[in-house]
Amino acid sequence: MSRINKNVILALLTLTSSAFLLFQLYYYKHYLSAKNGAGLSKSKGSRIGFDGTQWRTVKKFIMLTSSQNVPVFLIDPLILELINKNFEQVKNASHGSASECKFFCVPRDFTAFALQYHLWKNEESWFRIAENMGFQCVKFESKDPRLDGIDSLSGTEIPLHYICTLASHAVHLVVFHERSGNYLWHGHLRLKGHIDRKFVPFRKLQFGRYPGAFDRPELQQVTIDGLEVLIPKDPMHFLEEIPHSRFIECRYKEARAFFQQYLDDNTVEAMAFRKSAKELLQLAAKTLKKLGVRFWLSSGTCLGWYRQCGIIPYSKDVDLGIFIQDYKSDIISAFQDAGLPLKHKFGKVEDSLELSFQGKDDVKLDIFFFYEETDYMWNGGTQAKTGKKFKYLFPKFTLCWTEFVDMKVRVPCETIEYIEANYGLLTCGSS
Repeated sequence: MSRINKNVILALLTLTSSAFLLFQLYYYKHYLSAKNGAGLSKSKGSRIGFDGTQWRTVKKFIMLTSSQNVPVFLIDPLILELINKNFEQVKNASHGSASECKFFCVPRDFTAFALQYHLWKNEESWFRIAENMGFQCVKFESKDPRLDGIDSLSGTEIPLHYICTLASHAVHLVVFHERSGNYLWHGHLRLKGHIDRKFVPFRKLQFGRYPGAFDRPELQQVTIDGLEVLIPKDPMHFLEEIPHSRFIECRYKEARAFFQQYLDDNTVEAMAFRKSAKELLQLAAKTLKKLGVRFWLSSGTCLGWYRQCGIIPYSKDVDLGIFIQDYKSDIISAFQDAGLPLKHKFGKVEDSLELSFQGKDDVKLDIFFFYEETDYMWNGGTQAKTGKKFKYLFPKFTLCWTEFVDMKVRVPCETIEYIEANYGLLTCGSS
């Protein structure tokens, strides 16, 4: 009897010990491991690579801007390229659903965001809160070019860029300003004397080397690496704009000097021509944009922009340039559909093409097509009466954006060389 009792007791003790051991294992797995972060890598809340310096800095920056209702959006070329390649995956991601860091953990010195300045309500408090959160920030300002034409306001300064560092990563906040013509502009980031050149590797910045102009982007909110971020709805279009975004201002100071020497023509006829020429330019720009054809201000129209920031009233036409490789076979029919009948066609697509369209009020639109050779560019000219051809040579040039009669249009970046190839050495009275 005593032997049986001993076996029973031994079995009960063994069973009890096993049960206690199983309870300990269960408790450790489901409670202590979760509490101390020691769970399996695939368990909820654990994300591979999400402890990177870049990701943590971006996360804190987004927390900062969200808490202050500052609607920043991502413009970083490297990250946008990755997003564009994986766009369907990004669009279908939900907040906190990422299993690994694919975008913001990519090695880089900066992450670039942008902000439309008119939507920023509490700039100074944002700056203070950023520093309280551990960011070291530098603000870059310069005079507002939109006011350069107004003597009494031309010294007004506006913020152009912020650079904020946290640990070893930096966030570059590009401040976009609205310009006439419904586009966005950012200024040049110039390092002034008091700036520490070693604060960040400034030469690696992808925005701010020169002023830039962009179409106003439509934005959408997506989840990237578990963070909710605003990005351009068409990332590819924004990426394509970046290398061609350089902007140059009209020379307001020189224009004022020109009009001090030569009085502006404000006759009824001159004002009527300016109005008609502006409307014709707007119509031409709209038509060419639909065709996907880039153009720039040429000949007398370019001279008017450069010399007096406006339309030369006695020129009687609007002049545009187009690279022959951008020619479209339906360009003539497109202008005719827009209400601009063809007046003249000189040359051929292979050689010396020039088109002239008739606008209203006897204002015509002349389009010169440019051909590229090894060392120069040229456009052809044909004498209407004799049919004799001419070849006008230009040094090679690139295109920049500018603002002209409340429009965002292109001009040759090397403007003075372009104009002097057209008119000879330029003086205040050249026409």
